Amino acid sequence: MQRIVLCCAAGMSTSMLVTKMKAEAQQRALDLEIYAVAVAEFERELPNADVILLGPQVKYEAGRLTALAAPQGKAVAVIDMADYGMMRGAAVLDKALALIAR
Repeated sequence: MQRIVLCCAAGMSTSMLVTKMKAEAQQRALDLEIYAVAVAEFERELPNADVILLGPQVKYEAGRLTALAAPQGKAVAVIDMADYGMMRGAAVLDKALALIAR
């Protein structure tokens, strides 16, 4: 099972997006684990994740977190602000799947 981890400031604002992503994954019959954590938990969650998506509010952390993830071959990307704001679960899921497929 592949794991998609969303990180935001406190791990709470992404919970609605996670719900929409899970619903989309279920519609597509994809076996994925999708969950949100606070950016402070990034290093603890990194070994378990296949891809990590950052909420736009923590995009300033992208460089540092990418540097931590790169040695483990893990992709880190910032969620598009419009997709995040509009809670476009399908679009964010597509982005995550594209990063996993790399």
